[in-house]
Amino acid sequence: MTNARQLAFIALRDVHKGAYADVALDRVLQKVNLADCDRRLLTELIYGSVRRQRTLDTLIDQLAKKKSDQQPQDLRTILHLGFYQLRYQERIPASAAVNTTVQLAKENGFSGLTGFVNGLLRQYIRLVEKIKTDPLQLPENPVERLGILHSFPDWMIQVWLEQLGLAETEQLCEWMNQSPTIDLRINPLCTSIEEVEVALQSAGILVRRVSHLTQALRLIGSAGSIQKLPGFKEGWWTVQDSSAQLVGHLLDPQPGEVVIDACAAPGGKTTHIAELMADKGKIWACDRTPSRLRKLQENSQRLNLQSIQIYTGDSRHFTQFQNTADRVLLDAPCSGLGTMHRHADARWRQTPESVRELSLLQKELITHTSTFVKPGGVLVYATCTLHPAENEQVISAFLAESPDWQIESAKGFEFADSAHSTPQGWFKVWPHRQDMDGFFMVRLRKTNNSA
Repeated sequence: MTNARQLAFIALRDVHKGAYADVALDRVLQKVNLADCDRRLLTELIYGSVRRQRTLDTLIDQLAKKKSDQQPQDLRTILHLGFYQLRYQERIPASAAVNTTVQLAKENGFSGLTGFVNGLLRQYIRLVEKIKTDPLQLPENPVERLGILHSFPDWMIQVWLEQLGLAETEQLCEWMNQSPTIDLRINPLCTSIEEVEVALQSAGILVRRVSHLTQALRLIGSAGSIQKLPGFKEGWWTVQDSSAQLVGHLLDPQPGEVVIDACAAPGGKTTHIAELMADKGKIWACDRTPSRLRKLQENSQRLNLQSIQIYTGDSRHFTQFQNTADRVLLDAPCSGLGTMHRHADARWRQTPESVRELSLLQKELITHTSTFVKPGGVLVYATCTLHPAENEQVISAFLAESPDWQIESAKGFEFADSAHSTPQGWFKVWPHRQDMDGFFMVRLRKTNNSA
């Protein structure tokens, strides 16, 4: 079977049963050999339908007699695919979107409802083309309006409105619904950025540099399979978003030091630390998930790094590292609200309750891992979320209880332009401003009188 829409339906059915969108996509891709254009369409249909789920459900609610949550689940999935193509895929003719969706209904147990599917989608087209109106009716309340239009839960919109205001929240929503870019981090221990640029351009891959980041290259357009790109097997580079690369630079590890990465897997930042230290010194890479640590091991072997020692377990329970590290990185488990364009279903998985639970875990982690740092040493706390409960509030609570710690301003760093650095000294990346993943990071120094 090589029908991208049927494959998308199969994957989305798994997602609605609880599978992660990327796992469901990989599962169907492993069973078929698709042409690149079909692969791109399949990816777009799965991620797009999951991202835009709230908007698509609202369209069903407003145009059909039965609300979306009263429709049979598989039929709802088929309607999502149809409406997604009509509303968001300008290159797909409306007639093709309708006909293929009707065919999906016919082939997946809804032969008796093909007239309903056809009529509902054509009603949408008629409103757009003949009456020149948007079929999606939006409420006046700004939280609900943005939530329905851009397909986010109301509570998430509220969190951003409080920090950004209306205009910028809308810009952030639009950014989060774009397809993600791919950034590479060049391994300076075995190549140069110029060499990688030439190799990729020779293979027909367009790239551009990222300002203030000496190791970063952004792929422009489709690159196909990452593992097949020049330099992958040789360890010339690894995939890492520009925001995540900032974290290693803020830590600023030096050759010969002892560094602990307290929540290391799958190892993007760990391997960056090793590169910045010229692979000289010792890095303890700790994580409680063995399968994700295997990924770290594979990456460090491919990049030919020797300084990383893997340690399995929960960093909250380690006692052997007390006062041993020159620097500690706590890249804390978080809600991932800064990377939702990469993780299509994250917006539906997280809740205010899950954020509260994560903030408690983050507070426990920073309280304990800060004991790993020698007097005079540095701890960098980082998350890829934009929720103050997991960022500013965690740091404020930690500093209130820890008089021997203070924030060290990021302003001395080349990448820390005024758009990133806040008056409080922490460092916040807003995706719609900096065009990279959303991140929070802060550099903390343990005073010498804390021994």
